[in-house]
Amino acid sequence: MARVLLYYAHPGNRFSKANTALLTAARSVDDIDIVDLYAEYPRFDINVDREQERLLAHDVIVLQFPLFWYSAPALVKEWIDLVLEHGFAYGEGGEALSGKTMMLALTAAGPEDAYAPDGYQRHELRTFLTPFERTAGLCSMTFPAPYVLYGSLKAAEAGALGPHVDGYVRLLSALRDDRYDLGKTEGVAVHDRLPIREGAPT
Repeated sequence: MARVLLYYAHPGNRFSKANTALLTAARSVDDIDIVDLYAEYPRFDINVDREQERLLAHDVIVLQFPLFWYSAPALVKEWIDLVLEHGFAYGEGGEALSGKTMMLALTAAGPEDAYAPDGYQRHELRTFLTPFERTAGLCSMTFPAPYVLYGSLKAAEAGALGPHVDGYVRLLSALRDDRYDLGKTEGVAVHDRLPIREGAPT
């Protein structure tokens, strides 16, 4: 079994429907660890040593957050800047995260067709996630396709939130049980097309 660590980051948590539903579902999955970054570091005073110890103790790191201005909420960037230090995560002697996995679980307010060359956003969603993909690459980590909920603000009313939440439970369980195909790196992952292998945990 893989050791899974989920970092949750939402500065407006009390106003969220989609992300709080996903977090509640994640907490129902046995044997994964969850850290609410904004609850733990409300003043951005990140304990670098503690965070690096957490990373060393886990195999799969999931970052869950809403897409803010084509990127992550500010605390996620601060966490990356401070925790993924030279000599620890990259650079000379920085091999601590080599072979581990970084995966994103995102909510995007816009519909899927907005994220296309001829759509409102003018680019596919993965284009905006290039800094995260390259961060994982620099740290010699695997970066599988992110799990994405499009149209998140209206997902509950549209009946899309429930299936996405169910898919999140399956995804996290499969990551824990080494049944998720981490080689699926293109595009995005959605609830009804998850690369999960059948069978007992390895």
